[in-house]
Amino acid sequence: MGHSLRGIPTFLLRRRLLGLVCSLASAGATLAATAPTPRMLLLDAAIVGTDIVAVGERGTILRSSDQALSWKRFLSPTRATLTGISFAPAIPSRSVQHGWSVGHDATILATTDAGRSWVRQFQGENIQDSFLDVLALDEHRVIAIGAYALYFTTTDGGRTWVKQKAGDDDPHFNRITRGPSGTLYIAGERGTLLRSADAGANWTRLKAPYNGSFYGVMPLDRRTLVAHGLRGHIFRSVDDGVSWQPVAAPEPVLLAAGAQLRSNFLVLAGQARTLLVSRDYGKSFVAVEAPPTTGLAELLELEGGGLLALGEAGVTLLPAPR
Repeated sequence: MGHSLRGIPTFLLRRRLLGLVCSLASAGATLAATAPTPRMLLLDAAIVGTDIVAVGERGTILRSSDQALSWKRFLSPTRATLTGISFAPAIPSRSVQHGWSVGHDATILATTDAGRSWVRQFQGENIQDSFLDVLALDEHRVIAIGAYALYFTTTDGGRTWVKQKAGDDDPHFNRITRGPSGTLYIAGERGTLLRSADAGANWTRLKAPYNGSFYGVMPLDRRTLVAHGLRGHIFRSVDDGVSWQPVAAPEPVLLAAGAQLRSNFLVLAGQARTLLVSRDYGKSFVAVEAPPTTGLAELLELEGGGLLALGEAGVTLLPAPR
């Protein structure tokens, strides 16, 4: 996989910039069945009920109801590349499931029927802005983040979006995650690690263990975190980010995506031919044999125990690590 400015690999640079090209195309989209295994750039996915909704280049929105064996394309109101998707936690007494997807052209889409139909809910004034991730705290509160410290929030389900600041400088915010206690974390460029204990109202900058890019923070429990980024950098904290210990990686490659499995194994992936697994709660990682041959942007554990990997090659099904 090639590299570009600031050491960003080609497929992640496409994640940020491809939408600027796609936006020149027609904004229309049609509802159609796709091939059983989609082969286009896919960048994120979320589980809603028993289904999976995935998003990617040219406004692609796909849905699978059979554990990623087959997919259907759904109508999209944008041709901009979609980089992130998140659904509000399910409420047992309600059948409606609210979700949001973000992407290039400063675009935010919304759904109220678990991803079967979407509307463009917000578009920023500067269409060169790129959202890179989104997190729905509930049906009303959502946080969208992106390049150059882009940070928007809503507290009314998206009727209004407010631009705010989560820090004093302007690095790219790559990913936002939530821990089991509700604590939020943002990973970004130039050693950016942020933590919020009040649903994003205030953010504390954590002392980073290195000054390069982070692509994610995995909160394993109330105190244990694993952060991952460029050149195989992995760090582990047992005090909620106050201090960090380096964890050796088999190869110095970019690690863009991570997942904590039900077995409490951890999986990291990103650059082509790299899939790492930890069987000791993040204290060490080893390479998995026969990894994917293309870059990955997201990992999800399936109900049957396998892994859904999304990236340059679209959808790839992987066996669960043992």
